[in-house]
Amino acid sequence: MNATMIKEFRLPDLGEGLTESEIVAWKVAVGDTVTLNQIIAEVETAKAVVELPSPFAGVVAALHEQPGTVVEVGKPIVSFEIEDDGAGGSAPDAGAAKREPNLVGYGAVLEASGRPARRARSFAAPAAASPVAPAEPVAPVRAAEQVESKPVETTPAASAPGERPRSTPPVRKLAKDLGVDLEAVTGTGEHGLITRDDVLNFVGGGELPAAAQDLAGAPAPAAGRAPAGGERETRTPIKGVRKFTAAAMVASAFTAPHVTEFLTVDVTPTMELLARLKAGRAFAGYKLTPLTLVSKAVLIALRNHPTLNARWDEANQEIVQFNYVNLGIAAATPRGLTVPNIKDADRMSLMELSSALTELTDTARAGKTSPEALSGGTISITNIGVFGIDAGTPILNPGEAAILALGAVRKMPWEYQDEVTLRQVMTLSLSFDHRLVDGEQGSRFLQDLGTMLADPGMVLAMV
Repeated sequence: MNATMIKEFRLPDLGEGLTESEIVAWKVAVGDTVTLNQIIAEVETAKAVVELPSPFAGVVAALHEQPGTVVEVGKPIVSFEIEDDGAGGSAPDAGAAKREPNLVGYGAVLEASGRPARRARSFAAPAAASPVAPAEPVAPVRAAEQVESKPVETTPAASAPGERPRSTPPVRKLAKDLGVDLEAVTGTGEHGLITRDDVLNFVGGGELPAAAQDLAGAPAPAAGRAPAGGERETRTPIKGVRKFTAAAMVASAFTAPHVTEFLTVDVTPTMELLARLKAGRAFAGYKLTPLTLVSKAVLIALRNHPTLNARWDEANQEIVQFNYVNLGIAAATPRGLTVPNIKDADRMSLMELSSALTELTDTARAGKTSPEALSGGTISITNIGVFGIDAGTPILNPGEAAILALGAVRKMPWEYQDEVTLRQVMTLSLSFDHRLVDGEQGSRFLQDLGTMLADPGMVLAMV
């Protein structure tokens, strides 16, 4: 009989340098036999719910965390009993990384007794208070490094005096956006690592204006209405997508100078075009909505107004002009607001764009949007018209220069060919970062967009 050994699988970095995830549900139980890359759990990051595949073929020996638990990257979550092939102690390969089945795309497993300790870098303490210099990047833990045959217990420790506070790049970015001095934050993560929770808890202690704290806080119950159980208050932990959204919106609102402009447009010709496309055989099987046509119009308008498809790089003092469009679409999901984006949407035909929008919304509603789809957006659209709202002042998705809100399409009295008649009307609300986009540029973009929606034939004059 072959000997067996216990292997622990530690929570990997699931992308974008995320530092923690919540165990949503286990798909296996202790004693189950699993195959390589079989889905063993669903975990929720700050951006999306992700299916976690098994790194081994073997038997589940232990589940270390319960559903609903928030786990830091690098912590053990499951142990497997696997066959010991006896290669672990082979002398010729003792110093080399051993290859064995692992998560798809994660490469070799490091079998060394531990990673080399990182040398602490000391810096002279400043004589007076000054802005904190960016900390040295801490490399995110690769998924391959989460599988350990010998778990190492560590004790959190604070940074040594004069040492830069340890944190990950996303946490440093969050701290910078919220105006938090990391020197004043106590890290509760491994080896004193400052986590996202540490920064948000510090903010909750009153270091920001009340308005910012309100935005980051949990939603309050409706005034004067008590839940069915008779309680006058209900408290819900702020975590997952809700926590990420709150932090991102606070960061955006207090970083980028927002300007919002409005344009009310007679979209009757666009709605008539939409009806003809739906009835045509070429688009049979495609889901066409006003959002589909507005999205296409936005992509066309950006060709003449590229400043709205850019990013302000504060760290390098540069304006990054995107020569592609990753079109973000705000989606309301049971887990909160997400803004997945369609990669290279500007290269798509109307049919391809329609399919991409359908897939994006279906995936978002099912809570299966990947972290990759939630990052890298260049400009966004939010369709508030589906809720019967006419206009709003949308907040920019962090890192983007503009966001367009679509209002409801309503029949209203409108001047048309020197007469007042009922027409289908929509209000467009465009918010933009005034550091990147001047008022004239934003106005001309909105004007061109309105022209195309009022007369789709004008597209021929704009491409």
